Amino acid sequence: MFRYIVRRLLQMILTFFGATFVVFALMFANQDDPIQALAGEKPVSDSVRAVLTERYHLDESFLVQYWYYMKGLLTGDLGRSMTGRDISDMLLDAWPVTLKLALLAVGISALIAVTAGVWSAIRRGGLFDNGTLLVTLLLLAMPIVVLAPVAQLVFAMELQWFPATTTRNATLYALLLPALVLATTVVATELRVTRTSVVENLRADYVRTARAKGLSPRRVTWVHVLRNSLIPVITLIGVDLGALMSGAIITEEVFNIPGVGFNLARGIRTEDGPLVVGFVSVLVIVFLVVNLIVDLLYAALDPRIRYE
Repeated sequence: MFRYIVRRLLQMILTFFGATFVVFALMFANQDDPIQALAGEKPVSDSVRAVLTERYHLDESFLVQYWYYMKGLLTGDLGRSMTGRDISDMLLDAWPVTLKLALLAVGISALIAVTAGVWSAIRRGGLFDNGTLLVTLLLLAMPIVVLAPVAQLVFAMELQWFPATTTRNATLYALLLPALVLATTVVATELRVTRTSVVENLRADYVRTARAKGLSPRRVTWVHVLRNSLIPVITLIGVDLGALMSGAIITEEVFNIPGVGFNLARGIRTEDGPLVVGFVSVLVIVFLVVNLIVDLLYAALDPRIRYE
């Protein structure tokens, strides 16, 4: 186990440096005039431009800028955004609401996907199984850029069941509609993976043995089969958690949630390279750590799995 963890940590370090390099290169290539993009239509004086250019090393080459960024990052300094705010403070303000939103979305999607997936596998070929197949296909075909504003219009503005927008200190109820919208991006895949895994395990030899010993069908399915079937589902949920924390840009934009995705969208619009790279760097770390934890959970779910 120790050797496996060390090997994974080394892989995480390489992945982290590779991801930050690619993101920094994309922002560098996309930059036209970040100072003017920040000011909008207002003119920028030569003195202000000179100060900002020196502060953010905009007159240096790509590799020099990347070196300054990595030197600060390795010392715990994420730098300052083009607006002058400390990126660490911005991240601390944005992180709690995004984490709350992502965890709520993951919880909703996992509950629906596992329950419906197991039931579809038990009743495969039936009305419920075909109905869930149709629903998952519709969810996969409907992009969140359409679903989010439609859900806001119908359930928040017309029916007024939920708040149309939220704040940084939003309650779980205020985040429920955005979380439901965000959960639709992953619930379909999780449901189909759960169903497929349960169907395969229902045909395994240990299931026939458990039934021959007189165990009830409910215990066989929800205890023995579900435990082995959750391995690919747990992997998918771990990946989805990292993806939801970083991919909630549209949802946070539509519902005006001041989280990580909202700040990332603003940074991309204003060509705020330090803000985008700083946020993405932290998200890469979170994504890698979550996947490591998920891999280590395999042995707890299935005693047959051991790491050399």
